[in-house]
Amino acid sequence: MSSDNEDTTSSSESEGADSVKENATLEFIENLSDVPMGRLPSNIEFQRTRVDCKADAPIHTDTFQYSGAYSSMRVENSFLDNFCDNFRVEVIRLTEDEMEFDMIGIDPALANAFRRILISEVPTMAIEKVLIANNTSVIQDEVLAHRLGLIPIKADPRLFEYAENNTASEKNTIVFKLHVCCERSGQRLSVKSKELIWLPNGSEFPLESQDSKTGSSSKPKTYTSFTCSQDSLPEFSSNPIAPALGDILIARLGPGQEIELEAHAVKGIGKTHSKWSPVTPVWYKMLPEIVLLEDIEDQQAEKLVAICPVKVFDIEDIGKAGKKRATVARPRACTLCRECIREGKGWENAISLQRKKDHFIFTIESSGVFPPEVLVTEAVKILEEKCDRVISDLS
Repeated sequence: MSSDNEDTTSSSESEGADSVKENATLEFIENLSDVPMGRLPSNIEFQRTRVDCKADAPIHTDTFQYSGAYSSMRVENSFLDNFCDNFRVEVIRLTEDEMEFDMIGIDPALANAFRRILISEVPTMAIEKVLIANNTSVIQDEVLAHRLGLIPIKADPRLFEYAENNTASEKNTIVFKLHVCCERSGQRLSVKSKELIWLPNGSEFPLESQDSKTGSSSKPKTYTSFTCSQDSLPEFSSNPIAPALGDILIARLGPGQEIELEAHAVKGIGKTHSKWSPVTPVWYKMLPEIVLLEDIEDQQAEKLVAICPVKVFDIEDIGKAGKKRATVARPRACTLCRECIREGKGWENAISLQRKKDHFIFTIESSGVFPPEVLVTEAVKILEEKCDRVISDLS
């Protein structure tokens, strides 16, 4: 009899607890502020536009760039409309070989496509064939040819054609000569890229032909078939072709050693071999946003400044008996090392590390073949051609 009473009591208590939970849930829902149609709630908008970087791993890394993602809230999420309305480019820093700029209002897929085009699809001129007449240095012929191929050539590839066949002409080939000899009584000699001499008339090495064997007096054939001198063309008369950098070390010659060769450069793209890539590194990162959720003062502020390896934070005086407060001084320098929030749960609650999903900081370093701003325009042209090709295939 007593057990029945206990069961009845426990069941009534659980029903009462469930009722309290339901009332609390209803009260929470009733107290929620109304979200007008056509606009996302703040928490969903944050997940859509920001990557939240926690101490262990970032969250909200996905992108939702399709039009029906928030149709129930009457929010148009079309990537094309957002791109047309919001896309812009802001140049932050521009030097002879480097460029830093912001691409705003773009999807990560397009940003990565632009990066890959810069690396592997913008054409340049690079040494492809090396004819070695003499090499008594300690560097093997294959290694020497490989080192020559990696030397950037300052020549506009838009003025040349692709060498689709074996005929080397003034329209598709650049010829360089390298002939360096170290005297037997001299010191060791450094052979650098400035020793590469442009031959505007083409190859000077004769082909082994039947005419030369029979003693013919006709002009011997060479490894190129130039119909005119390249320096007679207006494109090169005032801007001679040469290596982009003259101090690249090719080899070291000891006394009595010699290198004599011809190097033939042709047009190509980095997708075929990295020697045709016009950039050294090119990278991007999402724009960092650092929000201090709480005031960090005095010793804690000094500790925060000290633990950041790239000095993102700074200290300001707040005018209260010498009190100091931490501020975010250089957010663009943040590398997402997360040292500032790994000191404990209190730091993670006080500092919010975020990344904007549609704002990318691009950095380009040219190999010297093109100025960085020209590389950007050439990459945009290639991306535009790809889009046109897709549209024509679909139509």
